[in-house]
Amino acid sequence: MSSVQVVPLFSATSLKADYKIAKAALLERFRTAGNVDTLMRSLARLTDTALRGAWDACGLPPTLTLLAVGGYGRGELAPFSDIDILVLLPDGPNPQLETRLERFIGLAWDLGLELGSSVRTVEQCLEEAANDITVRTSLLEARRIVGSTSLFEGFAVHYREALDPRAFFQAKVLEMRQRHAKFQDTPYSLEPNIKESPGGLRDLQLILWVTQAAGFGSSWRELDARGLITEREARGLRRNESFLKTLRARLHVIAGRRQDILVFDLQIAVAESFGHKATDAKRASEHLMRRYYWAAKAVTQLATILIQNIEAQLFPDTSGITRVLSDHFVEKQGMLEIAGDDVFEREPHAILEAFLLYEKIRGVKGLSARTLRALYNARDTMDRHWRRDPENRRMFMEILQQPEGITHALRLMNQTSVLGRYLLNFRRIVGQMQHDLYHVYTVDQHILMVLRNLRRFAVAEHAHEYPFCSQLIANFERPWVLYVAALFHDIAKGRGGDHSKLGMADARRFCREHGIEADDTALVVWLVEHHLTMSQFAQKQDTSDPEVIKRFAELVHSERRLTALYLLTVADIRGTSPKVWNTWKGKLLEDLYRTTLNVLGGAQPDAHSELKSRQEEALALLRLETVPEHAHSALWDQLDVGYFLRHDAADIAWQTRVLHRHVNTPTPIVRARPWPIGEALQVLVYVQDRPDLFAGICAYFDRNGLSVLDARVSTTKHGYALDNFLVAHTERDVHYRDIANLVEQELAARLTADGTLLPEPSKGRLSRLSRTFPVTPRVDLRADERGQYYILSVSANDRPGLLYSIARVLAEHRVGVHAARINTLGERVEDVFLLDGRGLSDNRLQIQVETELLRAIAV
Repeated sequence: MSSVQVVPLFSATSLKADYKIAKAALLERFRTAGNVDTLMRSLARLTDTALRGAWDACGLPPTLTLLAVGGYGRGELAPFSDIDILVLLPDGPNPQLETRLERFIGLAWDLGLELGSSVRTVEQCLEEAANDITVRTSLLEARRIVGSTSLFEGFAVHYREALDPRAFFQAKVLEMRQRHAKFQDTPYSLEPNIKESPGGLRDLQLILWVTQAAGFGSSWRELDARGLITEREARGLRRNESFLKTLRARLHVIAGRRQDILVFDLQIAVAESFGHKATDAKRASEHLMRRYYWAAKAVTQLATILIQNIEAQLFPDTSGITRVLSDHFVEKQGMLEIAGDDVFEREPHAILEAFLLYEKIRGVKGLSARTLRALYNARDTMDRHWRRDPENRRMFMEILQQPEGITHALRLMNQTSVLGRYLLNFRRIVGQMQHDLYHVYTVDQHILMVLRNLRRFAVAEHAHEYPFCSQLIANFERPWVLYVAALFHDIAKGRGGDHSKLGMADARRFCREHGIEADDTALVVWLVEHHLTMSQFAQKQDTSDPEVIKRFAELVHSERRLTALYLLTVADIRGTSPKVWNTWKGKLLEDLYRTTLNVLGGAQPDAHSELKSRQEEALALLRLETVPEHAHSALWDQLDVGYFLRHDAADIAWQTRVLHRHVNTPTPIVRARPWPIGEALQVLVYVQDRPDLFAGICAYFDRNGLSVLDARVSTTKHGYALDNFLVAHTERDVHYRDIANLVEQELAARLTADGTLLPEPSKGRLSRLSRTFPVTPRVDLRADERGQYYILSVSANDRPGLLYSIARVLAEHRVGVHAARINTLGERVEDVFLLDGRGLSDNRLQIQVETELLRAIAV
């Protein structure tokens, strides 16, 4: 091995300084309206120069070759991307060479290069590539930086000979599907990964990898020349690729590190770097994200077309016609294909016919590339006349009224932009973000998720998920009315004003234009107007109060309206975020539904009859548990009517069984059990009352990672607190049976100990999402209609310790809590408390309490 003069160490120091200065200059030029392709190529060339310098400084022999692989091999580098290199050896290294290679890699790191390095012979490369699709992909774009040209050329020949384009295509498509599944198969994440998410840069890279492997070309221009895409599609791909690359580069520069996830914290800064400005209606970030979603959607559409076309050329024997479906469509290997390229221009009705056939024909799993391309090119056809065509209106209603496939069809219509072209106001909410810390989907995806939830109620295979909903929808006449309401319930989001009121006008116009009968039109419009009402009644009002039920019954007016609103409400809450729905909310809604149904059926909401009914049912349950006949009297004689109205019969029986022997006990009693109908822990506390009791219990739950879902507080006639809490652990995999005994012992010990129950409040840290999109804290304290209680409503960002902070303020002013509804909506809380009215009639005290509460819940 020939010796090479080693460059002195000070040259390496100079190399590092030169690299740092040159890179900073490139990034600064890019910040001031530079071109992303120029930046990425310049960064690659700069890195080549630095690596050559390090290679020479370490005296590596000329028989070796240094290769750039992966994205760096393409001659492109994002500002803080990993730099993947391969040192290619003619044969195995000796100890002296290993030492020099280690020094080279260490020096490269010292220069500030984030290396991903490997050292292999040609044979080792081929072996690794055969076993690992990731290695096979990275070597596809290998590029020589320095060293032996002949070694590199020999490697390239052997690699090409070993590469099977068909197997490579299949492996990459499978890899893409697995990657998409990690992102729920949607490009509409509120914090998308610009590189890896569906519709991101990786999808574009994958296409060029498989076409390069097959010899079809390595650029959009070459794919256009080969006929795999049209010139218009090539322009769309170049435009969206450039936007995604620019977005990623700006994200790197602003973060000052490799950052491919467009997190909330950085969205505004990135948006402003593009020149977006905040308006009264929208944040700057919303303008940026809508642009991103439209780009990702276009990439998804065009990538689907290209992948199908590539597959047809790689596997020509499997692309024949399977059957003729209509004058306009045939089936090819499970895909719906147009019978001629000009079908949609000649027969615009065929656009919606495609989706109707997709629903109706079993075995059809998607639209072919030819059909997708024709839809992409038929956008100008979908104009005002097309929307107003009576046949198209009839066909759209038929799509909504099919027995199956509705969700898939509408999602596909949205992906291909047909839905937004047919419903122009739907087009306005495609890719629109919702910064309410509640929804985790864009508005269009939320609407389609709600529709999907309604459809699942009607599908027998999913009846086990929500059996009560499935039972109701099975007996609901014309369930498609619910689907229309779902389409329009949030369609007016982002316009300013009350979206429920604005959406009513859209829904009414749609029903009129589509010939929907007056009764069904009235129901659709009413559902859009009131789609939030049932959850507000269930979660924010005292539904044990007969007057509340009476008001709700008067509002819904009929059983059909009640059932429709209940089904839409459950589907809506389920379609906001996986975190928002829980069994407790489900029970609140179902209890409200059943109670209201009784009133609509003629039963009078009478507190006395309800009291008697619950007591009789509770006594029946106690007999089953062999509790002595009159044992309940000692406890029940100390309880008021409100207690019995706020608890159901099963809870009354459980609490009576626990307490009937301990009515006058001086010792605190705490009992806990897994909630019989859901994932939560039910905790009973019975102890002599004191002003700080509720706050102290909340402090214990907070310190132990237990989130209060519901609290029902009663005070007996002889001065005992009988409190019932429903709590859930912040860790979802907790077994509540395992922690029940611990809660009983610890909480009882805390209540027994002398001294205050109120530790100093510590404001828990807000989540990253809450810090980025803070909720303006709000406190509303007002007397109820009868002046017996005060209702406290609190809205704020959720954080550890929030409930205790509220309870402490109330305790310090000796304001008693009768009930609490703790309503957590993602990262936001909307809590409602029923307070003892004594003392709060003093305006000065009321203002002081409100002021201190605002201070306590502020971030």
